[in-house]
Amino acid sequence: MANGVWPPAWDPVDDGPGWTLSPTLAPLEPVRDDVLVLSGLENQNSSDGDGHYAKTAPFLTGARIRRTGGRDLLNGVSMDQVAAHAQRGATPLPSLELGCEPVRPVEDMGYSTVYGGHISWRSATTPCTKEIVPRHVFDRLFRAGERRDGVRERSVLDVVRGDAQRLSARLGGGDRAKLGEYLDAVRELERRIDRVAAPAAPVAGVVPPPGLPADHPTHVALMLDLIALALQSDATRVVTFMFGNAVSGVNMGFLPGVRGGHHELSHHEDQPEKTAQYQKINQWHVLQFTAFLQRLAAREEGGARLLDHCLVLFGSALKDGNRHESRNLPLLLGGRGAGNGFAPLASGRHLRSPAGTPLCNLHASLLHRMGSAALAFGDGSGLLL
Repeated sequence: MANGVWPPAWDPVDDGPGWTLSPTLAPLEPVRDDVLVLSGLENQNSSDGDGHYAKTAPFLTGARIRRTGGRDLLNGVSMDQVAAHAQRGATPLPSLELGCEPVRPVEDMGYSTVYGGHISWRSATTPCTKEIVPRHVFDRLFRAGERRDGVRERSVLDVVRGDAQRLSARLGGGDRAKLGEYLDAVRELERRIDRVAAPAAPVAGVVPPPGLPADHPTHVALMLDLIALALQSDATRVVTFMFGNAVSGVNMGFLPGVRGGHHELSHHEDQPEKTAQYQKINQWHVLQFTAFLQRLAAREEGGARLLDHCLVLFGSALKDGNRHESRNLPLLLGGRGAGNGFAPLASGRHLRSPAGTPLCNLHASLLHRMGSAALAFGDGSGLLL
Protein backbone atom coordinates (compact mmCIF):
# COMPACT_ATOMS: atom_id res chain seq x y z
CA MET A 1 0.00 0.00 0.00
CA ALA A 2 1.45 3.35 -1.03
CA ASN A 3 1.75 6.54 1.03
CA GLY A 4 1.64 5.27 4.62
CA VAL A 5 -1.15 5.58 7.20
CA TRP A 6 -2.67 7.98 9.73
CA PRO A 7 -1.02 6.56 12.90
CA PRO A 8 -3.59 7.58 15.55
CA ALA A 9 -6.26 5.60 13.70
CA TRP A 10 -3.98 2.62 12.89
CA ASP A 11 -2.06 1.83 16.08
CA PRO A 12 -3.75 -0.65 18.48
CA VAL A 13 -3.63 0.47 22.10
CA ASP A 14 -3.18 -2.99 23.64
CA ASP A 15 -1.12 -6.10 22.90
CA GLY A 16 -1.59 -9.84 22.81
CA PRO A 17 -4.56 -11.95 21.71
CA GLY A 18 -7.17 -9.65 23.26
CA TRP A 19 -6.14 -6.54 21.36
CA THR A 20 -8.80 -3.96 20.52
CA LEU A 21 -9.48 -3.14 16.89
CA SER A 22 -8.40 0.40 16.03
CA PRO A 23 -10.60 2.42 13.64
CA THR A 24 -8.51 1.71 10.55
CA LEU A 25 -8.13 -1.98 11.42
CA ALA A 26 -11.85 -2.46 12.15
CA PRO A 27 -12.42 -4.29 8.82
CA LEU A 28 -10.24 -7.12 10.17
CA GLU A 29 -13.00 -8.28 12.53
CA PRO A 30 -14.11 -11.26 10.34
CA VAL A 31 -10.51 -12.53 10.04
CA ARG A 32 -8.89 -11.25 13.24
CA ASP A 33 -8.07 -14.79 14.41
CA ASP A 34 -6.02 -15.28 11.23
CA VAL A 35 -4.02 -12.04 11.46
CA LEU A 36 -0.93 -10.88 13.31
CA VAL A 37 -0.68 -7.11 13.78
CA LEU A 38 3.02 -6.26 13.91
CA SER A 39 4.33 -3.10 15.56
CA GLY A 40 7.81 -1.77 16.31
CA LEU A 41 9.52 -2.88 13.08
CA GLU A 42 11.81 -0.50 11.21
CA ASN A 43 13.43 -0.69 7.78
CA GLN A 44 16.60 0.95 8.98
CA ASN A 45 18.37 1.38 5.63
CA SER A 46 15.42 3.29 4.20
CA SER A 47 15.74 6.12 6.72
CA ASP A 48 18.69 7.80 4.97
CA GLY A 49 16.74 9.20 2.03
CA ASP A 50 13.77 11.54 2.23
CA GLY A 51 10.55 10.99 0.36
CA HIS A 52 8.66 7.90 -0.74
CA TYR A 53 11.10 6.37 -3.23
CA ALA A 54 13.84 5.67 -0.69
CA LYS A 55 11.27 3.79 1.41
CA THR A 56 9.38 1.86 -1.27
CA ALA A 57 12.23 0.27 -3.23
CA PRO A 58 13.90 -1.36 -0.18
CA PHE A 59 10.64 -2.55 1.44
CA LEU A 60 11.45 -6.17 0.61
CA THR A 61 15.24 -5.86 0.25
CA GLY A 62 16.31 -4.11 3.45
CA ALA A 63 19.06 -2.48 1.39
CA ARG A 64 20.20 1.14 1.11
CA ILE A 65 19.38 2.34 -2.39
CA ARG A 66 21.57 4.64 -4.45
CA ARG A 67 20.16 8.10 -4.98
CA THR A 68 20.10 8.44 -8.73
CA GLY A 69 17.73 9.65 -11.37
CA GLY A 70 19.39 7.66 -14.11
CA ARG A 71 20.32 4.15 -15.13
CA ASP A 72 22.76 3.36 -12.31
CA LEU A 73 20.14 1.92 -9.96
CA LEU A 74 21.35 0.11 -6.86
CA ASN A 75 19.18 -1.74 -4.36
CA GLY A 76 19.34 -5.39 -3.31
CA VAL A 77 17.69 -8.74 -4.00
CA SER A 78 14.16 -8.75 -2.56
CA MET A 79 12.97 -11.43 -0.18
CA ASP A 80 10.24 -12.60 -2.56
CA GLN A 81 12.89 -13.52 -5.11
CA VAL A 82 14.88 -15.36 -2.45
CA ALA A 83 11.67 -17.26 -1.63
CA ALA A 84 11.10 -18.02 -5.31
CA HIS A 85 14.63 -19.43 -5.51
CA ALA A 86 13.98 -21.61 -2.47
CA GLN A 87 10.84 -22.96 -4.20
CA ARG A 88 12.43 -23.27 -7.66
CA GLY A 89 11.05 -26.10 -9.76
CA ALA A 90 8.02 -26.63 -7.52
CA THR A 91 5.61 -24.59 -9.65
CA PRO A 92 5.26 -23.58 -13.31
CA LEU A 93 5.92 -19.91 -12.47
CA PRO A 94 8.65 -19.05 -9.96
CA SER A 95 6.86 -15.83 -8.97
CA LEU A 96 4.34 -13.22 -10.06
CA GLU A 97 4.92 -9.47 -9.78
CA LEU A 98 1.71 -7.46 -10.07
CA GLY A 99 0.49 -3.90 -9.66
CA CYS A 100 -2.11 -1.37 -10.74
CA GLU A 101 -0.10 1.59 -12.03
CA PRO A 102 2.36 1.87 -14.92
CA VAL A 103 5.91 3.06 -14.28
CA ARG A 104 7.02 6.27 -15.95
CA PRO A 105 10.83 6.44 -15.62
CA VAL A 106 11.62 10.06 -14.77
CA GLU A 107 13.49 11.77 -11.94
CA ASP A 108 11.72 13.05 -8.83
CA MET A 109 13.49 14.47 -5.76
CA GLY A 110 16.76 13.09 -7.16
CA TYR A 111 15.42 9.53 -7.43
CA SER A 112 14.39 7.53 -10.46
CA THR A 113 10.68 6.78 -10.27
CA VAL A 114 11.62 3.20 -11.22
CA TYR A 115 12.45 2.86 -7.52
CA GLY A 116 8.90 3.79 -6.62
CA GLY A 117 7.29 1.42 -9.11
CA HIS A 118 8.91 -1.83 -7.94
CA ILE A 119 9.20 -3.72 -4.67
CA SER A 120 10.42 -6.95 -6.28
CA TRP A 121 14.10 -6.94 -7.34
CA ARG A 122 15.80 -9.78 -9.19
CA SER A 123 19.25 -8.36 -8.53
CA ALA A 124 20.71 -5.26 -6.93
CA THR A 125 20.42 -3.41 -10.24
CA THR A 126 17.36 -5.03 -11.86
CA PRO A 127 13.75 -4.75 -10.70
CA CYS A 128 11.28 -7.46 -11.72
CA THR A 129 8.90 -6.17 -14.36
CA LYS A 130 5.41 -6.11 -12.92
CA GLU A 131 2.21 -6.84 -14.83
CA ILE A 132 -0.73 -4.46 -14.42
CA VAL A 133 -3.17 -5.75 -17.08
CA PRO A 134 -5.52 -8.44 -15.69
CA ARG A 135 -5.91 -10.18 -19.07
CA HIS A 136 -2.15 -10.59 -19.39
CA VAL A 137 -1.97 -12.13 -15.92
CA PHE A 138 -4.84 -14.50 -16.72
CA ASP A 139 -3.19 -15.56 -19.97
CA ARG A 140 0.09 -16.20 -18.22
CA LEU A 141 -1.64 -18.41 -15.68
CA PHE A 142 -4.19 -20.25 -17.78
CA ARG A 143 -3.93 -19.74 -21.54
CA ALA A 144 -2.53 -22.59 -23.62
CA GLY A 145 -2.01 -20.32 -26.64
CA GLU A 146 -3.51 -17.87 -29.06
CA ARG A 147 -4.09 -17.60 -32.77
CA ARG A 148 -1.33 -15.99 -34.72
CA ASP A 149 -3.31 -12.79 -35.19
CA GLY A 150 -3.60 -12.50 -31.39
CA VAL A 151 -7.37 -13.02 -31.29
CA ARG A 152 -8.54 -15.58 -28.76
CA GLU A 153 -10.70 -18.17 -30.46
CA ARG A 154 -12.37 -19.56 -27.34
CA SER A 155 -12.31 -19.71 -23.58
CA VAL A 156 -9.36 -21.41 -21.98
CA LEU A 157 -11.81 -23.89 -20.44
CA ASP A 158 -13.02 -24.89 -23.89
CA VAL A 159 -9.42 -25.78 -24.70
CA VAL A 160 -9.18 -28.18 -21.75
CA ARG A 161 -12.79 -29.38 -21.74
CA GLY A 162 -11.97 -32.92 -22.83
CA ASP A 163 -9.19 -33.35 -20.27
CA ALA A 164 -11.43 -31.96 -17.53
CA GLN A 165 -14.24 -34.36 -18.40
CA ARG A 166 -11.91 -37.38 -18.38
CA LEU A 167 -10.46 -36.32 -15.05
CA SER A 168 -13.89 -35.71 -13.54
CA ALA A 169 -15.03 -39.21 -14.52
CA ARG A 170 -12.22 -40.73 -12.40
CA LEU A 171 -12.92 -38.66 -9.29
CA GLY A 172 -15.12 -39.29 -6.29
CA GLY A 173 -18.12 -37.10 -5.60
CA GLY A 174 -16.35 -34.62 -3.33
CA ASP A 175 -13.35 -34.14 -5.60
CA ARG A 176 -15.62 -33.89 -8.64
CA ALA A 177 -17.54 -31.08 -6.98
CA LYS A 178 -14.30 -29.33 -6.05
CA LEU A 179 -13.05 -29.54 -9.64
CA GLY A 180 -16.33 -28.11 -10.88
CA GLU A 181 -16.16 -25.22 -8.44
CA TYR A 182 -12.60 -24.44 -9.51
CA LEU A 183 -13.46 -24.48 -13.23
CA ASP A 184 -16.49 -22.29 -12.58
CA ALA A 185 -14.28 -19.79 -10.73
CA VAL A 186 -11.83 -19.65 -13.63
CA ARG A 187 -14.66 -19.19 -16.14
CA GLU A 188 -16.29 -16.42 -14.11
CA LEU A 189 -13.02 -14.56 -13.69
CA GLU A 190 -12.33 -14.82 -17.42
CA ARG A 191 -15.76 -13.36 -18.17
CA ARG A 192 -15.28 -10.51 -15.69
CA ILE A 193 -11.95 -9.62 -17.26
CA ASP A 194 -13.52 -9.58 -20.73
CA ARG A 195 -16.35 -7.32 -19.53
CA VAL A 196 -14.20 -4.61 -17.96
CA ALA A 197 -11.26 -4.43 -20.36
CA ALA A 198 -12.20 -0.95 -21.56
CA PRO A 199 -9.65 1.75 -22.44
CA ALA A 200 -8.47 3.52 -19.28
CA ALA A 201 -7.99 7.29 -19.06
CA PRO A 202 -4.46 8.75 -19.04
CA VAL A 203 -2.91 9.29 -15.60
CA ALA A 204 -0.53 12.25 -15.17
CA GLY A 205 -0.16 12.38 -18.94
CA VAL A 206 0.71 8.69 -19.23
CA VAL A 207 -1.52 6.59 -21.49
CA PRO A 208 -2.08 3.20 -19.78
CA PRO A 209 -1.73 0.01 -21.81
CA PRO A 210 -4.90 -1.45 -23.37
CA GLY A 211 -6.96 -3.74 -21.19
CA LEU A 212 -6.90 -1.87 -17.89
CA PRO A 213 -10.21 -1.64 -16.02
CA ALA A 214 -11.67 1.83 -16.05
CA ASP A 215 -11.99 2.11 -12.25
CA HIS A 216 -9.53 1.36 -9.46
CA PRO A 217 -11.72 -0.83 -7.19
CA THR A 218 -12.53 -3.19 -10.08
CA HIS A 219 -8.85 -3.34 -11.04
CA VAL A 220 -7.81 -4.23 -7.50
CA ALA A 221 -10.53 -6.87 -7.12
CA LEU A 222 -9.55 -8.60 -10.35
CA MET A 223 -5.87 -8.67 -9.44
CA LEU A 224 -6.58 -10.12 -5.98
CA ASP A 225 -8.85 -12.78 -7.51
CA LEU A 226 -6.07 -13.68 -9.94
CA ILE A 227 -3.62 -14.04 -7.06
CA ALA A 228 -6.03 -16.30 -5.18
CA LEU A 229 -6.51 -18.54 -8.22
CA ALA A 230 -2.76 -18.63 -8.85
CA LEU A 231 -2.20 -19.90 -5.31
CA GLN A 232 -5.11 -22.33 -5.44
CA SER A 233 -3.86 -23.87 -8.68
CA ASP A 234 -0.26 -23.90 -7.41
CA ALA A 235 0.81 -21.99 -10.51
CA THR A 236 3.16 -20.11 -8.19
CA ARG A 237 3.77 -19.78 -4.46
CA VAL A 238 5.29 -16.30 -4.47
CA VAL A 239 3.40 -13.15 -5.45
CA THR A 240 3.97 -9.43 -4.88
CA PHE A 241 1.25 -6.85 -5.49
CA MET A 242 1.39 -3.05 -5.36
CA PHE A 243 -1.96 -1.30 -4.90
CA GLY A 244 -0.16 1.79 -6.18
CA ASN A 245 3.31 3.11 -6.88
CA ALA A 246 5.17 5.34 -4.48
CA VAL A 247 3.59 8.82 -4.56
CA SER A 248 0.48 7.17 -5.99
CA GLY A 249 -2.02 9.83 -6.96
CA VAL A 250 -4.94 7.48 -7.65
CA ASN A 251 -8.18 9.42 -7.26
CA MET A 252 -9.92 7.88 -4.25
CA GLY A 253 -13.17 9.80 -4.80
CA PHE A 254 -15.06 6.52 -5.13
CA LEU A 255 -15.00 6.42 -1.32
CA PRO A 256 -17.79 8.35 0.43
CA GLY A 257 -16.45 11.56 1.94
CA VAL A 258 -13.12 11.41 0.07
CA ARG A 259 -12.17 14.06 -2.46
CA GLY A 260 -8.85 13.92 -4.23
CA GLY A 261 -5.79 11.81 -4.84
CA HIS A 262 -4.13 9.38 -2.44
CA HIS A 263 -0.73 11.12 -2.29
CA GLU A 264 -2.24 14.57 -1.90
CA LEU A 265 -4.31 13.46 1.09
CA SER A 266 -1.38 11.61 2.66
CA HIS A 267 0.28 15.03 3.05
CA HIS A 268 -2.41 16.03 5.50
CA GLU A 269 -0.40 18.56 7.55
CA ASP A 270 -2.41 17.36 10.58
CA GLN A 271 -5.52 19.06 9.23
CA PRO A 272 -8.58 17.13 10.52
CA GLU A 273 -10.43 17.39 7.22
CA LYS A 274 -7.53 15.69 5.41
CA THR A 275 -6.63 13.15 8.09
CA ALA A 276 -10.26 11.91 8.11
CA GLN A 277 -10.09 11.27 4.35
CA TYR A 278 -6.62 9.75 4.61
CA GLN A 279 -7.87 7.35 7.27
CA LYS A 280 -10.77 6.26 5.05
CA ILE A 281 -8.28 5.44 2.28
CA ASN A 282 -6.20 3.38 4.72
CA GLN A 283 -9.31 1.59 5.95
CA TRP A 284 -10.36 0.74 2.38
CA HIS A 285 -6.99 -0.94 1.79
CA VAL A 286 -7.39 -2.97 4.99
CA LEU A 287 -10.83 -4.01 3.75
CA GLN A 288 -9.25 -5.31 0.51
CA PHE A 289 -6.72 -7.28 2.56
CA THR A 290 -9.54 -8.76 4.64
CA ALA A 291 -11.53 -9.74 1.54
CA PHE A 292 -8.45 -11.41 0.08
CA LEU A 293 -7.91 -13.48 3.22
CA GLN A 294 -11.56 -14.50 3.05
CA ARG A 295 -11.03 -15.64 -0.54
CA LEU A 296 -8.19 -17.89 0.61
CA ALA A 297 -10.16 -19.16 3.61
CA ALA A 298 -13.02 -20.23 1.32
CA ARG A 299 -10.74 -22.49 -0.74
CA GLU A 300 -9.82 -25.98 0.43
CA GLU A 301 -6.36 -27.50 0.16
CA GLY A 302 -5.47 -30.89 1.57
CA GLY A 303 -8.37 -30.99 4.00
CA ALA A 304 -7.63 -27.50 5.36
CA ARG A 305 -8.18 -23.94 4.23
CA LEU A 306 -5.78 -22.58 1.64
CA LEU A 307 -5.28 -19.67 4.05
CA ASP A 308 -3.81 -22.07 6.62
CA HIS A 309 -0.94 -22.78 4.21
CA CYS A 310 -0.32 -19.17 3.19
CA LEU A 311 1.40 -16.13 4.64
CA VAL A 312 0.15 -12.78 3.37
CA LEU A 313 2.19 -9.74 4.33
CA PHE A 314 0.37 -6.42 3.98
CA GLY A 315 1.73 -3.01 4.80
CA SER A 316 3.33 0.21 3.70
CA ALA A 317 6.97 1.13 3.37
CA LEU A 318 6.48 4.25 5.49
CA LYS A 319 4.39 5.00 8.54
CA ASP A 320 2.93 8.48 8.26
CA GLY A 321 2.87 9.69 4.66
CA ASN A 322 3.09 13.30 5.81
CA ARG A 323 6.30 12.75 7.79
CA HIS A 324 7.94 10.09 5.60
CA GLU A 325 8.79 7.96 8.65
CA SER A 326 10.26 4.47 8.30
CA ARG A 327 9.93 3.55 11.99
CA ASN A 328 7.14 1.42 13.49
CA LEU A 329 5.86 0.43 10.06
CA PRO A 330 2.16 -0.47 9.61
CA LEU A 331 2.23 -4.23 8.98
CA LEU A 332 -0.25 -7.10 9.02
CA LEU A 333 0.52 -10.78 8.50
CA GLY A 334 -2.40 -12.96 7.45
CA GLY A 335 -2.58 -16.75 7.29
CA ARG A 336 -0.99 -19.52 9.32
CA GLY A 337 1.97 -20.64 7.18
CA ALA A 338 1.55 -24.32 8.02
CA GLY A 339 3.63 -26.76 5.98
CA ASN A 340 7.29 -27.46 5.22
CA GLY A 341 7.41 -29.07 8.66
CA PHE A 342 6.17 -25.92 10.42
CA ALA A 343 3.19 -25.79 12.76
CA PRO A 344 0.59 -23.05 12.13
CA LEU A 345 1.51 -19.61 13.40
CA ALA A 346 -0.21 -18.40 16.54
CA SER A 347 -2.24 -15.63 14.92
CA GLY A 348 -5.04 -13.46 16.24
CA ARG A 349 -2.83 -11.15 18.27
CA HIS A 350 -0.98 -7.85 18.30
CA LEU A 351 2.76 -8.49 18.50
CA ARG A 352 4.65 -5.40 19.63
CA SER A 353 8.41 -5.67 19.12
CA PRO A 354 10.97 -3.38 20.76
CA ALA A 355 11.34 -0.10 18.90
CA GLY A 356 13.86 -0.36 16.08
CA THR A 357 13.54 -4.12 15.55
CA PRO A 358 14.68 -4.76 11.95
CA LEU A 359 11.94 -5.38 9.43
CA CYS A 360 14.33 -7.91 7.91
CA ASN A 361 13.82 -10.14 10.95
CA LEU A 362 10.25 -10.60 9.71
CA HIS A 363 11.46 -11.27 6.17
CA ALA A 364 13.90 -13.89 7.48
CA SER A 365 11.08 -15.63 9.34
CA LEU A 366 8.92 -15.81 6.23
CA LEU A 367 11.83 -17.09 4.16
CA HIS A 368 12.59 -19.72 6.78
CA ARG A 369 9.06 -21.08 6.42
CA MET A 370 9.42 -21.01 2.64
CA GLY A 371 12.39 -23.36 2.75
CA SER A 372 15.34 -20.96 2.85
CA ALA A 373 18.25 -22.30 4.89
CA ALA A 374 19.41 -18.82 5.94
CA LEU A 375 18.40 -17.65 9.41
CA ALA A 376 19.00 -13.97 8.67
CA PHE A 377 18.23 -11.60 5.81
CA GLY A 378 19.44 -8.14 4.85
CA ASP A 379 20.33 -6.04 7.87
CA GLY A 380 18.39 -8.31 10.20
CA SER A 381 19.72 -10.02 13.30
CA GLY A 382 17.69 -13.23 13.22
CA LEU A 383 14.11 -14.51 13.17
CA LEU A 384 11.09 -12.56 14.42
CA LEU A 385 8.60 -15.46 14.42
